[in-house]
Amino acid sequence: MTTRTQVGIVGAGPAGLMLSHLLSLNGIDSVVIDNRTRLEIENTVRAGILEADSARLLVDTGVSDRVLRDGHPHEGIDLRFGGESHRIDFRALVGESVWLYPQTDVFVDLANARERDGGDVRFGVRDTTVDVGAPAIRFVDSDGVAQEVRCDLLVGADGSRSVCRDQVPEALRTFSFREYPFAWFGIITQAPRSAEELVYAHSPRGFALISQRTETHQRMYFQCDPETDAAAWSDDRIWEELQARVAGPDGFTLKEGPITERTVLRFRSFVAEPMRYGNLLLAGDAAHTVPPTGAKGLNLALADVSVLSEVIERALLKNDRDALDEYGPRALARVWKAQHFSYWMTTMLHALPEATDFDVRRQLGELGSVTGSEAGSKFLAEGYTGCWPA
Repeated sequence: MTTRTQVGIVGAGPAGLMLSHLLSLNGIDSVVIDNRTRLEIENTVRAGILEADSARLLVDTGVSDRVLRDGHPHEGIDLRFGGESHRIDFRALVGESVWLYPQTDVFVDLANARERDGGDVRFGVRDTTVDVGAPAIRFVDSDGVAQEVRCDLLVGADGSRSVCRDQVPEALRTFSFREYPFAWFGIITQAPRSAEELVYAHSPRGFALISQRTETHQRMYFQCDPETDAAAWSDDRIWEELQARVAGPDGFTLKEGPITERTVLRFRSFVAEPMRYGNLLLAGDAAHTVPPTGAKGLNLALADVSVLSEVIERALLKNDRDALDEYGPRALARVWKAQHFSYWMTTMLHALPEATDFDVRRQLGELGSVTGSEAGSKFLAEGYTGCWPA
């Protein structure tokens, strides 16, 4: 069966669904496909910090205002080192906050909006292939029927294992990446909040992040070896490690409870260039990934499609195909700022393998420079909230 549309989108995560939603507001048709079922995506736990512009995008474009009702505005974070917490006040420094709002909820809001507005989104497909020359997506749908979607433009928003990205000829593409020699051991616990805002902890034992989910469920991480077996750690051992990493003379301790989920999260920095090849455009994790320390991944994906929807509108509705050339450079300018910020946060806070005493003391000096000066604190606030100067 063959379907004709203007934009074919591979990937029904937040990037693909938001792009489809933005295009529909301008009268541009799209078909979105994903090899995962909707239930599988809803049950995948992901990051939960939205920049203010990302939250506004959800609300102002009519996706949902649930982020304002169920999300939690955070006006700062704590950098904890030397056993003491140092608050970075985003609101005072840059006039913005971030929102604690799980990516799962962002997906649900977008999927509901596309269903509400009659969007064509097909979950649970298989055997997906794409044709960039005469743009088309071919797949077998969830009912076992072979399908072809022919389109004017093809968008790859299909995540870090993108099949669309591989359509760019090897001689024309550049992959920039950095592997990190550590991972995060992440847990979800049934416990009250230990802090009202995120706590980023540097300690001799390694990094820890104390985050929140709801009033009764919290998300926490600690730095570990990438080969760590999460199942081999008991609840008592996990709590002992987390408590040791935040301990200090100020008496700060974590509120403990049963651990309901545990996983080891590997990460790296990656950028694929170009983000456009002929009729193909890449967005979100298909084009770039960042370590989670700076909370940039989801926000970069939404920023990508904000730009992409604009240039597609000009290309298809105003017959200005040259507009597509703007997409990559405009998106990459933000991507590389976010890569730098995420790398900086990661290397400043984590225990680095084979670090000397000099390296550790230098890290503490860097943290002291950030928290001890308005200029240093403002740099972090600009990066974390996405309020980079133009």
